[in-house]
Parts: sequence; structure tokens; C-alpha cells
Amino acid sequence: MEWNDRFMSLFREAVERYQLNPQTPAERFYLPEEQDFLKTIGYQPAEMHGYVREYAEKGAPSPSTTLLIAAVRRHYFLNAMRGMSGNAKPISAADLPAETDEFQEIPYLPRIIRKAEAKIFGILDPSIMYGDEKDREFLRTHGDFHLADFLQLAAAARSDRQRLVSAVLNAMRQQSPAPGN
Repeated sequence: MEWNDRFMSLFREAVERYQLNPQTPAERFYLPEEQDFLKTIGYQPAEMHGYVREYAEKGAPSPSTTLLIAAVRRHYFLNAMRGMSGNAKPISAADLPAETDEFQEIPYLPRIIRKAEAKIFGILDPSIMYGDEKDREFLRTHGDFHLADFLQLAAAARSDRQRLVSAVLNAMRQQSPAPGN
């Protein structure tokens, strides 16, 4: 079975399990062989659990979006990181910029950039979800980015934050209607 099929199967099963018992802690939610599979794609069980919970409770991000996010992370993990998890300290909520912090007078942009970078590098604390409701709203209203596309931009930028800021500003200009329309 291809990794993406296995991921989707696990995601569907996990949503069903979550709906039956949402109180199960993330660290006891997955079988050992499921945890081993997640490690092969650079994912932590608690990280996957966040997407399962969000989908089960709010219907978003969709399973296909979750797969695309995992594909970007997996590609970076296998190619740039050569399948090795780093020893870097996880980025906690306290390490993230405040939601009101700005780049180019755009609140929240520093926060989502840092979350995307940490997700790509595999150092986003699993209790923090890249692609939560605030991230989705920000990307929708600031260039109409897909979560996976923005994550791919973060991977390609290789910590060049100005490159990400420029991409958002360009997308926002294209998203805005021309004057008089």
C-alpha cells in the first residue's frame, strides 16, 4: 500500500475512533504499528491527532487537505532532513509571535509564518496545530492560499521570511478587486 493510501486509511479510522471516544489521550490513541508508520513520514501521533480532532469536531481541514499537508512535511522530512528527526527544542505557544504581531502592517503574518516553518522542520509542538481555524481564515483572506501551498512556500523559502511576506503581499494584490470594479 502506498504511503498516501495508508495515511488516508489511518485518518478515516482515527476519526471513527475519535467519534467513539474523544477523551482518549493522543499518546494512547494510535497502535504501535500506526505510530511507526507516522514516524516514517515525519509525523508525531499527537500531531495527527490534532487534525483528526479538528476534522471530527469542525469538519476542517478536510482529509484531502490533511493529506496534502502531510505530503509537504513528508517530502521535506525525507529529502531535506534525510528521514532524521532533529534534536531542536519544539516550538511552544509561548515561542510563537503574538496574534497581533505584524509584518508589513499585516497582523498574524509573523505567527503563521513561524507555525509553517516549525511544521516543516518538525519542531511545532504537537499541541499547536498548523492549519487551525485562525490559520485557515488568515490564509483565505490574505491571498486565498491553500494550507499545503503556504506550507510548500515555507519549505521553499528555507527560512527566508521576506520571501513569504512578498508571496502573501503579491497574492493579496491579485485577490483584491481592481479599483472601480
